[in-house]
Amino acid sequence: MTPGKIVIPIRGDGNVENVLAHAAVLAKRYDAHVEALHCRPRPEDMLPYGVPVPAFMKKQITDSAKGLADEEEKTLRAEFRTLLPAFGLTEGGGKQQALWREAPGKQIDVIKTHGRLADLIVVAKPDRDRNLGANTLRAALFNTGRPVMMCPMRADHPQTLGENVTIAWNGSVESARAVALTIGIIGAASKVTVLTAGEQIHGATSDDLLGYFAVRGINAVLDRFRPERSIGESLLEKSRACGADVLIMGAYHDSHERETVFGGNTQTVVDKASMPVIMVH
Repeated sequence: MTPGKIVIPIRGDGNVENVLAHAAVLAKRYDAHVEALHCRPRPEDMLPYGVPVPAFMKKQITDSAKGLADEEEKTLRAEFRTLLPAFGLTEGGGKQQALWREAPGKQIDVIKTHGRLADLIVVAKPDRDRNLGANTLRAALFNTGRPVMMCPMRADHPQTLGENVTIAWNGSVESARAVALTIGIIGAASKVTVLTAGEQIHGATSDDLLGYFAVRGINAVLDRFRPERSIGESLLEKSRACGADVLIMGAYHDSHERETVFGGNTQTVVDKASMPVIMVH
């Protein structure tokens, strides 16, 4: 089944247009609904944790935080409404429509609550230079059980997504889950390429995957490769060579913390991707 509900967490980080542009292409392709989830900070979250604060100062802090949150919500909602016609969407709760939703709380907690009933969560690629987005991606991946599309910033807006897909395959639980949760996207693609540099011992093989696809009427081609550099970089290079508009992969077979510190295939893709990547943990 193709995505029916696409959730995009929104905050004032300058990524609204890019993320909404990707979600709009998907909504029109799959006749889906977009929910723009504005994570509104609560005034009490602005108070210093564990530090006694006088009542008058607490009121000043919470009043100021509420004012800033109101202003941010007003600005972002206006931007959202301005962008919808440009992306071919209307405001509402139906198919090929987008609905604005206010959700008070910390972004990672809001994503946990509202992301678990999404068919796809669309987030911006983390910006390491500004230290933005890493927690959002991590919360979506590790706390929802849903597929997450990471969208790198780009100068233009995507015209197609899901027409030509590549699938990173190593026979792991994560890669099998990625296929299972995106099978509608894979089945609707005009071109499907399975990329593998080898499988885990006792994991499902790439030939098994092609057989599974054949039973479902999906024609896929297999590209076995020996990585000249890291597997993550090779997956991105192979995807570009295929002309793919989306790479689908299982994410963080090792822990997020270990890959962040010591490196890993997923972290390499997160750091270096210039194309949309759908990840499943």
